[in-house]
Amino acid sequence: MGKIEIVKDLNGIKGLCLIAPSVYGDARGYFMETYSVRDMAEVGIDTVFVQDNQSLSTKGVLRGLHFQKEFPQTKLVRVIRGEVFDVSVDLRPGSPTYGKWHGEILSEENKHQFLIPRGFAHGFLVLSDVAEFCYKCDDFYHPNDEGGLAWNDPEIGIVWPRLTGEYKGSADNEGYLVDGVPLNLSEKDKHWPTLSSL
Repeated sequence: MGKIEIVKDLNGIKGLCLIAPSVYGDARGYFMETYSVRDMAEVGIDTVFVQDNQSLSTKGVLRGLHFQKEFPQTKLVRVIRGEVFDVSVDLRPGSPTYGKWHGEILSEENKHQFLIPRGFAHGFLVLSDVAEFCYKCDDFYHPNDEGGLAWNDPEIGIVWPRLTGEYKGSADNEGYLVDGVPLNLSEKDKHWPTLSSL
């Protein structure tokens, strides 16, 4: 049992990895190991995770782009129900890919996991009617440590699938739609700054 397939340094961004676990299915359903320290070590990942989180969101919800200021976290993210477009942006000082982004479709069908190292902003857009999102972190939650970036910053230039709307100079969601559904942001996520103003 076990074994995973991994694609490293996605889009030329060092440390970003897409992980596909082995899935064993038959007429009754399927089985898979969602995480194995041994399998991760065999592909060169030795991160020690200390906390698991889970959220549920409806279609059109966009969460992000978030990062931790003083206590950065490596995250291993996946979707257990529905589908999201998951995005990371390199914010590591001195990185040759600083400000570059990469996105992956994560779904209950593909069962892919996205490893996002410390020093990245992260966010996701829900493309299905409902999505349940799970992620492991290598540090505990620290209140008041969250920073953020405008999800629609033209300097970063994220191409969010199935999203229509026009940038009006802020992270506000007014006029944006996902398959005709209004884009849904938290109040906090409507006011994050652009990369150049960080």
